[in-house]
Amino acid sequence: MSNAPTIVHVIDDDVELRDSLQALLTASGFGCVLYASASAFVKSGARGGCALVDIRMPEMDGIALLQKLTAENIALPVIIMTGFADVALAVKAMKAGAVDFVEKPCPPDQLLEAVRKALARASLESAAASGRKDAEKRLERLTDRERDVFALLVAGDPNKMVAHKLGISPRTVEIHRSRLMEKTQAAGLADIAVVGTVIARQSGRFGAT
Repeated sequence: MSNAPTIVHVIDDDVELRDSLQALLTASGFGCVLYASASAFVKSGARGGCALVDIRMPEMDGIALLQKLTAENIALPVIIMTGFADVALAVKAMKAGAVDFVEKPCPPDQLLEAVRKALARASLESAAASGRKDAEKRLERLTDRERDVFALLVAGDPNKMVAHKLGISPRTVEIHRSRLMEKTQAAGLADIAVVGTVIARQSGRFGAT
């Protein structure tokens, strides 16, 4: 349940606030998991959904948690909560990766809207991650030369330019193109543009000479 896409992880050392938020969220149709500290959340290994995180907590505060999530490349939309109207702190939280910032006590409608937006973002990020994984699987089928050809084609180079840059004949480019299209099961280059993104990230070969 803690990994479901509609789960809200509530991380706050105030037990009364945690219980209040749980009541609001569950009544609004969201799943909810409570944590008394950022450390407890980290130890849980929970993923998915979004998180409501208090900015001021002992041991590990909200900013430190955001920084840890970023350092470990964990994509979790975080809404920071604070009881202090502190613009500087809000800016720091956003720079650390928070998707929103609300002041306690937050009007229920405002908080729920922030949660909906964070979960929508989580859904988009999950879909993007799934697309990247699919692209990586397709990419594994290609030879190094086919990757070179594909990277240049996706970058917009015509066959003759690809041939010139790689020192091969246009006919050879056509053969490689046919094979890579078959291996990636694509009807056209546009269908697998995401693979081009993977190539660019993995090898930096876009625009290679």
